[in-house]
Amino acid sequence: MTSSIEQNLDKSARIPPLESGDRLSRHEFERRYTAMPHIKKAELIEGVVYLASPLRFNSHGKPHANLIGWLWIYKVSTPGVELGDNSTVRLDLDNEPQPDVVLLIDERLGGQARISSDDYIEGAPELVAEVAASSAANDLYDKKRAYRRNGVKEYIVWQSLENKLDWFSLQNEEYVSLEPGTDGVIKSRVFPGLWLDIQALRTGEMTQVLAVLQQGLHSQEHADFVQQLTRNF
Repeated sequence: MTSSIEQNLDKSARIPPLESGDRLSRHEFERRYTAMPHIKKAELIEGVVYLASPLRFNSHGKPHANLIGWLWIYKVSTPGVELGDNSTVRLDLDNEPQPDVVLLIDERLGGQARISSDDYIEGAPELVAEVAASSAANDLYDKKRAYRRNGVKEYIVWQSLENKLDWFSLQNEEYVSLEPGTDGVIKSRVFPGLWLDIQALRTGEMTQVLAVLQQGLHSQEHADFVQQLTRNF
C-alpha cells in the first residue's frame, strides 16, 4: 500500500519545475513555487517568472538590512502600520512579486492591501522598497510599471552599484520622483513622519539616518497620523 508521503512525493514530481523565463498564470506560478521549497525567491512579473540569483553582501544584503532597520523603527512607533521582509504579494493576475520590503497600513484602518486566509499579501501595499544591483534591473522597468498600475503609492529603488536611490510617489496615476528638501531630507507623502536623510543612507551613516527619522517621529504630522490610526481601532 502506498503511503501518503510517497503519494505527495509522486505528485510533486509530476509538477514541472519553476524556471526563469517561464510564462505562467499566477495560479500555475504558485503551484510550481509551492512544490519547490528549496527556492527561496521567485517572482511573477507581467506573466514572466524571475528566479533570484545568490545575493552578495555589499550590493544587496547590507543596503537591504539598512532599509529594514530604518523602516522597523518607524513601524514600532506607528500603531496600525506593518512591515514585511521578502513577503509574497498577490498584486494582480499577472504579477506576484516578492519585494525586499513592504510597509502597509492595516486593512482595518483603511489600508489598501489585505492578508489572505493563507497568509499572503493581496493587493497593493502602500510602500514597496527594492534593492536593485543597477539601473538595468527589472525593478525599474516591468516591475515598476506593475506597481504603478496596481496603485502602490510609494516605491523606493536603491541601485546599489551606482549607490543611487529613487523614491517615487504615485500622483495622477504616474510615478513622480520625490526630491529632498534643502536639508537633504525626503519626507513620505503616505506615511507622515517617515523622513529620510538620503545621503546618510547612501553612505551608511545609520546613526544620522535614525536621528532624522526621530525628528519625523516627533513631528506634529506623525502625532496626527497616529491619532488618526488609533481612532479607528
